[in-house]
Amino acid sequence: MVDQNLLKDLDLDGPGIDVELDTFFGDASSESAIGSLLERPDEEYKPGTILTGRIVGRAGDDVVIDVGLKSEGLIPVNEWDDGASFDTNDEVQVWLENLESDSGHIVLSKRKADRLLNWQRIVETKNEGDVVEGRVMRRIKGGLLVDIGYPVFLPASQVDIRRPGDIGAFIGKDIRAIILKIDTERRNIVVSRRKLIDEERTAAKEALMSELEVGQTRKGQVKNIADFGAFVDLGGIDGLLHITDMSWDRVGHPSEVVQIDEEIEIKILNIDREKEKIALGLKQLRPNPWDEVEQRYPSGTKLKGEVVNIMNYGAFLKLEAGVEGLVHISEMSWTRRINHPTEILSIGDVIDVIVVDVNKDKQEISLGIKQTLDNPWEHVAERYPTNTRIAGRVRNLTNYGAFVEVEEGIDGLLHVSDMSWTKKVNHPSEMLKKGEMIDCVVLNVDQQKQRIALGLKQLHEDPWARAVLENYIPGQIVEGTVTKITNFGVFVELEEDLEGLLHVSELADHKVEDPHSEVKIGERIQVKILRVDPDERKIGLSKKRAEWSAEQDAESEVGTKPKERRGGLHGAGEETTDRIDMSTYSPKPIAPASMIEASEKVSDPAAPAVENDTKAETSVGDTASEKPAGENDTEAEASAGDTASEKPSGKNDTEAEASVGDTASEASSGGSDADDAATVDTPTAE
Repeated sequence: MVDQNLLKDLDLDGPGIDVELDTFFGDASSESAIGSLLERPDEEYKPGTILTGRIVGRAGDDVVIDVGLKSEGLIPVNEWDDGASFDTNDEVQVWLENLESDSGHIVLSKRKADRLLNWQRIVETKNEGDVVEGRVMRRIKGGLLVDIGYPVFLPASQVDIRRPGDIGAFIGKDIRAIILKIDTERRNIVVSRRKLIDEERTAAKEALMSELEVGQTRKGQVKNIADFGAFVDLGGIDGLLHITDMSWDRVGHPSEVVQIDEEIEIKILNIDREKEKIALGLKQLRPNPWDEVEQRYPSGTKLKGEVVNIMNYGAFLKLEAGVEGLVHISEMSWTRRINHPTEILSIGDVIDVIVVDVNKDKQEISLGIKQTLDNPWEHVAERYPTNTRIAGRVRNLTNYGAFVEVEEGIDGLLHVSDMSWTKKVNHPSEMLKKGEMIDCVVLNVDQQKQRIALGLKQLHEDPWARAVLENYIPGQIVEGTVTKITNFGVFVELEEDLEGLLHVSELADHKVEDPHSEVKIGERIQVKILRVDPDERKIGLSKKRAEWSAEQDAESEVGTKPKERRGGLHGAGEETTDRIDMSTYSPKPIAPASMIEASEKVSDPAAPAVENDTKAETSVGDTASEKPAGENDTEAEASAGDTASEKPSGKNDTEAEASVGDTASEASSGGSDADDAATVDTPTAE
């Protein structure tokens, strides 16, 4: 009850105070208003209810609120978005948290009341799919918290079309989003900004695609940057600005040219309406420096360039903005072998070059460094004429030869075929070592191809020209070492780097199926030289003929003196060097076979029979016993002067060659002879 006497003591006019009380309590009288507050049900003042209060004033950082109880409540001023947006006596909806605090005031909250009221308003007015606006409050786990009157959740994946690197950049910004889900039980709302953008872009995309044409110039905003280019929003659809279309100059990364959210002017290069892809260009808005490159850089022009990139195959030089040329690794030095351009160049170097070639269509310029210097190959032929003996260092070995450094930067090739006259060289390492100093002969200089052919064997005379022919004469018996065995014969080393072939038919009197059964590698054997072919560089040998000669010598020691050898073979075992004078030679006529008595036939019981011989040839001076007869003989050649015991018969002989000087006893008769050989008297050399 209002104490009227107290009011009078305060010298307040009765009607004036009545106006103030009416303002506070409304139209009702002060007595009735106070009575109504006292008669209010207790249920309306339970914690957790929303009350309507009146702002009484401000006490420091708090706002004093009267909600009709015996004491006022305090609300922090920061619960108002703007601390100056309220006035005294303004009504406000508050949340009753507690009837009395430690300080004796009622605990109220405007923010909680607003949220509850806004939740009710949103649930009543909004549905899933509706668009709402709000301000991003802060970052929480998995996304952002947005205040649309009530805190709602914006997942990080729904912030934008492409998930931004830092979603915290949206804090404090006002955004628009679509409600994805309303959970009334948990009082949760999930919104999506991405879906709203998608829908807006889809509508804008359809309109934009109908307007876009190739060649148009448009403005767009850079939305994202990748290593290969930048995505530009044209106003509903993104186009790709590739890194190669950003500038005529070299671009290391798109961020060197454009930045995110930057507005740029670009040109439409291509439109794929089915896939909704648009190719954009930035450099196409500027003149192409390659249009007149042929006029500015004719072949042979000397100019300077900056090394901007180095690859394994060469270096790129910047000649001007947007124009680069390539110095291939082969164009860097006339003589020096460069394995990588970094051996002579570094990025940033400014060097002199010569324009070698210009291809405007491919936008390529070939440059050369070595062309700025004199070509030493122009004088190589003068300094190193053919047959010049030089000294060089073995720089490298390959399967086909060795590279010998003739002088600094100039190498010559020593092929394996020019390393030895007699030895078969399979690999240069058999004769040379890397880094070794050797003497060699210049065989040829190809100035155009920049090649020098060298020879090592040419330092010495070809032994096949004279030495082999003088030292190895058909008919000689020599000793050698078995070095290799094949199915067709045996290779015998007569001396270092000189081999002869002992054919399988010349191994033994009998048919040899496997040469390994007759000889072993490393075995020393005696062989007879059948022939020496200097053109083919081959020496034919016979083991069985050497054995025949040994048998002949054994018979001679028994007591039978062999005939003197004729023919003048200069080899071991010869008894004479006299040669037949063909100008005085006159052979006796050969008697018919039918007139020769069987008793006149000469046979050698020690010699085996010859089968399958087709042809038997006798040389001048052979006796009657030199010509054997046999079945299907192929060829049997015996030289004049051979003894009868040297030529046995054998099966399937292909070729048996003996040199002039063998005695008549080398040829013997074989089983089932068809005809007997005619006797030829041995002529006497004058």
